[in-house]
Amino acid sequence: MNKIQNQTRPVFPFTAIVGQEEMKLALLLNVIDPKIGGVMIMGDRGTGKSTTIRAIADLLPDIEVVADDLFNSHPSNFDLMSDDVKKKIEQSMQPSTTLMKVPMIDLPLGATEDRLCGTIDIEKALNEGIKSFEPGLLAKANRGILYVDEVNLLDDHLVDILLDSAASGWNTVEREGISIRHPSRFVLVGSGNPEEGELRPQLLDRFGMHAEIRTVKDPKLRVEIVEQRTQFDFDPKKCLKAFQEKQEDLKSKIIRAQQKLANIVIDDILRVKISEVCATLDVDGLRGDIVTNRAAKAFAAYQGKEEVDINDIKQVITLCLRHRLRKDPLDNIDSGTKVKQVVDTILGMSF
Repeated sequence: MNKIQNQTRPVFPFTAIVGQEEMKLALLLNVIDPKIGGVMIMGDRGTGKSTTIRAIADLLPDIEVVADDLFNSHPSNFDLMSDDVKKKIEQSMQPSTTLMKVPMIDLPLGATEDRLCGTIDIEKALNEGIKSFEPGLLAKANRGILYVDEVNLLDDHLVDILLDSAASGWNTVEREGISIRHPSRFVLVGSGNPEEGELRPQLLDRFGMHAEIRTVKDPKLRVEIVEQRTQFDFDPKKCLKAFQEKQEDLKSKIIRAQQKLANIVIDDILRVKISEVCATLDVDGLRGDIVTNRAAKAFAAYQGKEEVDINDIKQVITLCLRHRLRKDPLDNIDSGTKVKQVVDTILGMSF
């Protein structure tokens, strides 16, 4: 098995990022369990959104992929491999594999549907009878992270395609009666500035989590952040070496949590409490219940536990529900505060 050599510029270490705990937690839980459904990060400009997202992708362990495959196919998991690779395996052919870093794909604001989904060469298909497919960003993002900065400015149609692929794990391209599908399982991360507009509620609801970040006000923390960044810019290798041990520890913790996740249990009483919170907040649909259960299990696995407890739920439930509340223009209470108030009442004990 070979390893793809990737000479890229140094990435600021995730463990060196000061503050913004809510955003970091949401990203960690999504890489532990991608089925949480991604995270929407809303906050002020210059608060480290892009830096943090690139840092989590760089932190993750290398993945094993089928060599020369356009879709980063998994060598044994049928849900994460292309149809061509499946056929080879069904014919008892063992594809060669290689290691690569977890893909981190940026979706530019001006991207077209063809750039996102990929295109079929109709001329070659009609003249030669060959399905020729030029993969888009959804193919390249399979088993990785797809990041959309200023997602609130992206065309709603493209956001819908992104969310459909993230939820189903597949992308289907159809042109002139010719259809091609490929795996597209990724963690969708969107970021934006609320001053530039919000996503439509029905699109926002489909993001698993919603993190809100603010500019750090504490002067000492601001100085620490500036110092960390200055040191990294001046000597990236020295900074990376200083945080290497912390990075490796966190990477190991993530791997253990991923392995442990399937065996984490949550008591029926706690499931009922989660649903009671959702019902009291008048959350539409059941996405809030499902995501909170998933996120609580991921957090318990991250903590090295065998079973979800009430504190695990408290840590994640605001992230999972704040963006699902109905907007009341006359209501002065922040949606996150409203979730916390209801959780305090139903689960007992304050945060």
